[in-house]
Amino acid sequence: MDSAKVRLSIPEGLDPARVMGTEDAVLRAIEDNTSASVVVRGDAISLSGTPDEVELLCRLFTHLIKLASGGTYPSGDDALRALDALRAESADISGLSDDILLTYRGHAIRPKTLGQKRYIDAIRNNTVTFCTGPAGTGKTYLAMAIAIAALKRHEVGRIVLTRPVVEAGENLGFLPGTLQEKIDPYVRPLFDALFDMTDMERGTALVEQGIIEIAPLAYMRGRTLNDAIVVLDEAQNTTPEQMKMFLTRLGFNSKFIITGDTTQRDLPGRRGGLTDIEEILAGVDDIAFIHLNRSDVVRHALVGRIVEAYDAYEEAQEARRPGRGEGRGRAHQ
Repeated sequence: MDSAKVRLSIPEGLDPARVMGTEDAVLRAIEDNTSASVVVRGDAISLSGTPDEVELLCRLFTHLIKLASGGTYPSGDDALRALDALRAESADISGLSDDILLTYRGHAIRPKTLGQKRYIDAIRNNTVTFCTGPAGTGKTYLAMAIAIAALKRHEVGRIVLTRPVVEAGENLGFLPGTLQEKIDPYVRPLFDALFDMTDMERGTALVEQGIIEIAPLAYMRGRTLNDAIVVLDEAQNTTPEQMKMFLTRLGFNSKFIITGDTTQRDLPGRRGGLTDIEEILAGVDDIAFIHLNRSDVVRHALVGRIVEAYDAYEEAQEARRPGRGEGRGRAHQ
């Protein structure tokens, strides 16, 4: 079998430990998932193995060095996601190092998977973007990052964050306090993402000034949302009537981002606003649909395995269901 050897150099002034990760986590992850040999001595990375594997690792380490040079130190999970992306046919991971937003802590937010990159590109190139996918794929977080980045660049004058007020399988009863205090538990995930990107004092000031508005979906009726990026979160819990109402709020110089996880609906027995939306809006220009999957999960690695286990269980249950007709199955993966 043909073999190849390549020697890469880490740029002068860049600590090799920042490329290889804490306690060589990046190096160990790569060694466990490739048949090629990787030897690191000083600022030199020596690769040997089959030509395909060596070429793959050359592209991977070039990407990791670019990340580290930009101040983002890759982890083992980052390396594995990039490796999986490179192994995909005709994959180009150059866009994974493009920053969306620099948080107040100096942390760069950027796509970590090819699916996330497609999501970001869709938002930038379309007025309305739908994104569905399992927990941990960054649907809401990336939408928030793009919205705050656009606000900082003065591309829009405000951000509107909304979600349906639906209890997740529990009956909380009547909550005490003002209206804002009643809805706060439902929109708390949006606040969490906001305060992760801008300091709490600045974020609170923007909310108080009305530049960032966080409100229940029911409050959108009758409004026209101009000069804004509007994020509808947890859209799987909308009804078809609510989805139509929301989409017709679109105003001038605005973008709508709709996110949801169709496997976590809290309205059993009722059609959801995302159920037939792709069929309804098929062929309508300036609307994009992005479907993320478990390969796009960027939380703890265990989250991806949990999602995979649930998917496998549901598919097995569906296969065992009596009278399962040919052609039935899940509409979207």
